[in-house]
This record gives sequence, C-alpha cells and structure tokens, in this order.
Amino acid sequence: MGIFSRTRDIIAANVTDLLDKAEDPAKMIRMIILEMEETLVEVRASAARTIADQKEMRRHIAKLEKLQESWTEKAELALSKGREDLAKAALVEKQKAGDMCDQLAQEITVLDETLRASEEDITKLQNKLREARTRQNSIVARLESANNRVRLREMTNGSKMQDAFSRFDVLERRVDFAEGRAEAAGFGGEPKSLEEEIAELRSAEKVDAELEALKARLGKGA
Repeated sequence: MGIFSRTRDIIAANVTDLLDKAEDPAKMIRMIILEMEETLVEVRASAARTIADQKEMRRHIAKLEKLQESWTEKAELALSKGREDLAKAALVEKQKAGDMCDQLAQEITVLDETLRASEEDITKLQNKLREARTRQNSIVARLESANNRVRLREMTNGSKMQDAFSRFDVLERRVDFAEGRAEAAGFGGEPKSLEEEIAELRSAEKVDAELEALKARLGKGA
C-alpha cells in the first residue's frame, strides 16, 4: 500500500498538510511524487483499455448493422416468393441484431462517461503532480541551504577551525624563529678561520718589532 490507495484520495489530498506533518519532508515528497506518477500511469492505462473496448464495440455495431441489412434483404426475398414464414423469421433475426446494437450503444455511452471522468482525474492528477514537484524543488533548495549554513557554522565555530588556527600559530612561531636565526647569523660578521687568526698574529708581531725599533732609534737620538 502506498501513501494513497485510490485516485480520489490523491486528488483530495492536501500536499502541504502532508509535508507539514512529515518528519522528513524531502523523503515524504519523493514518496508522494512516486505514488502520483504510478497512479497516473494506471489511470491512463485504464483509459486506454476503455478506448480500445469502445472501438471494438463500434466495429461490432457496424457488423450488426450490416447483418440487419442482410436480414432485411432476406425477408424481402422470402416475402417476394410467398414465404411469409421465412420473412417473419428473418425479421426476428434482424430484431435480435438491432437489440444487440442498442445494448452496445448504451455500453459505449457508459464508457464515454467513464472516459470523461478519467480525463478529469488525469487533469487533476497532473496538477497535483506539478504542485508536488514544485514543492520538491523548494524543499530540496531549503534543505540544501540549511545544511550549508550548518556546515559553515560548524566550520567557523567548531573545534576543527580552532585546531587549524592553533596550527597556524605554531607555524608562525616556527617562521619567526627561522627569521631570528637568519638575522642573528649576521651579527659580528662571519667567524674567522684559523689561518686568518694566525696571519693577524704575525702581522701584530711585525708591528710590535717595528715599534720597538722606532723607539730604539728615538732613544739614541736623545
């Protein structure tokens, strides 16, 4: 059993009320649309069978009308030959064919009313289906918007976002440290090599020797 058990139930149903009472409107609207589509197929199939039955009845009526003409000719022939009994029997058969034609015509009239009712039901079902599909698009859009807002709030206010910014702080601290090391490396120039320090010592010895020699010369002169 679906949401709707009969065509009239669907036509009389209020889609808005059904959705307002549903715990999951998106799921409910999908079920409503599916039920409507299936019912619409069934109603159209029933209408198609009714139309086929009418066509068959009309073909039968055409055959019965020809049969009546045939019995009329036979009755005329029998009467022209003086066989009133045969003419009467032929007219009886003609009457049977005529009665059957009348019965089929009445059945066609009933089927015409059924078809008109089916056509009205199909139109109403199609309107309901369009309404349901419109509501479905609206519901899906609203649910998607709501879910996006929830995800956005979780992203901006949740622990994951806080953890991410905490990691940013750690990374910035590492960058600050690396930059500090680079700047500190330039303080005092580059460290001297062993050869440079020995060369400076030798240069200093020469300067001291020259200084002592200068002092000695100046002392002699005095």
